[in-house]
Amino acid sequence: MLTRRHFLAAGTAPLFIRHALAADTPRFALGIASGHPRPDGMVLWTKLTGDALPERVDVSWEIARDEGFTDIAARGVEVAETAWAHSVHAEPAGLQPGRWYFYRFSALGQRSAVGRTRSAPAADAEVSRFEFAIASCQRWDHGHFAAWRHVAQEPLDLVMFLGDYIYEYPWVPGRVRAHSGGYTRTLDDYRARYAQYKSDPALQAAHAAVPWLYVWDDHEVENDYANARGQTLSGDSFLAQRAAAYQAYWEHTPFPKSARPNGADMRIYARHDWGKLARIHALDDRQYRDPQVCLPAGRTGGSTTVLVKDCAALADAKRSLLGAAQEQWLADGWDLKRPWNLLAQQTLMAHFTSRDPKSADSPGGSAWTDGWEGYPAARKRLLDGVAAKRVPGVVVLGGDVHANYVADLKSDFDDDKAPVVASEFCGTSITSEGVAQERLTAALAYNPHIKYGRSDERGYVRLTLSARQLQAQLRVLDNVKDADSGIRTAARFVVDAARAGVQNA
Repeated sequence: MLTRRHFLAAGTAPLFIRHALAADTPRFALGIASGHPRPDGMVLWTKLTGDALPERVDVSWEIARDEGFTDIAARGVEVAETAWAHSVHAEPAGLQPGRWYFYRFSALGQRSAVGRTRSAPAADAEVSRFEFAIASCQRWDHGHFAAWRHVAQEPLDLVMFLGDYIYEYPWVPGRVRAHSGGYTRTLDDYRARYAQYKSDPALQAAHAAVPWLYVWDDHEVENDYANARGQTLSGDSFLAQRAAAYQAYWEHTPFPKSARPNGADMRIYARHDWGKLARIHALDDRQYRDPQVCLPAGRTGGSTTVLVKDCAALADAKRSLLGAAQEQWLADGWDLKRPWNLLAQQTLMAHFTSRDPKSADSPGGSAWTDGWEGYPAARKRLLDGVAAKRVPGVVVLGGDVHANYVADLKSDFDDDKAPVVASEFCGTSITSEGVAQERLTAALAYNPHIKYGRSDERGYVRLTLSARQLQAQLRVLDNVKDADSGIRTAARFVVDAARAGVQNA
């Protein structure tokens, strides 16, 4: 039986390069990936690379129970087409629930590296442990992807990537490494940016080692976009850009064929059960939201930070971050039998103010209009629903804000005696820089429900789930500017399945 240590002994991706056949033009230069595991299968992804590819290419795939591929579980052929960037989304079915597999691709006389993936447990299976990591925000020019090298070596069942897989910004001088090209606007622009990011060997290693579950945030399209409104474009002009971004996103991620975008529309919100232990609710807080309010003069889109007293529109109960249909879908889908409901979404849900809400100068505090703080009625509807239905084990998982936050969630944050109804782990970025720690430290005094806040940490959160308890480790790099950086556990927390709220471990 192949051990994880053996599988990872070769170091960073491409893994098992000894299996790749020699050729002048690498056809699998962006690696391989798997994702969205089901009890009977998952999605296997790759993308053909190199010049002068035929318009249609047959790509063979196989998935085996052993590294040597002597025990094949399934095989097939996919057609990689120019129209979809020669991407491959194979969907083996009929696999055994809850076990590990190995997979690879072949095309044009070459064979890919070997990946390791797994199927989800059967919906009625007893699951003793679920090991997973959450990660987000990997801006190329802010540092190296050293965190992914460590993720690849963790004994995980799943990675949940919670948004900002790429960034749309142009080349900026003086950075650790440079973005190629200008702002991403067209399909070719987005494809080139994904190709740059996916060339990173540490990222390839993490993809090859474990299946991923994805949601997006804003930078896969444009900073702080909201529905059909960007920072400078809106309506049809912006939707054309969004369509290009969504297509490139699907082309470069292991989403199923059923999720392939139709123009500017792509449904990513979905549910995933992990045996009888947990239900994962994956959300989309970009595509359906109401636009941000109280923009500065001259701005047509994007976000800002405002004093609550100066922005009455924040209190509009009709405004939604998820859109009415997705809000109802979530409210109808809470699992009242499994001990855990995991909310895989994009950003910080906890109330956060950087100004004293009791001061005469800033009554009510401040609000960043892009996150849940900019949609307080929608947040209250969600958390009121959790409380009313007594939904067990609600843990909100997020990213976006480039800081580690650990918090208790209440439907009424203004009432110190209001009960805690959920727990939150909003993980820091893989590389993207955060605000000054001094500013965050000062703000924590106004946010007593936040148990931990560090904007000077880069890395990911590793979580272990059992029927009784969730354990969380904040995994933090020594130096994000060092590709070979070490890593440490900055803090540990636990959540009891029988009681909402975060405790120090």
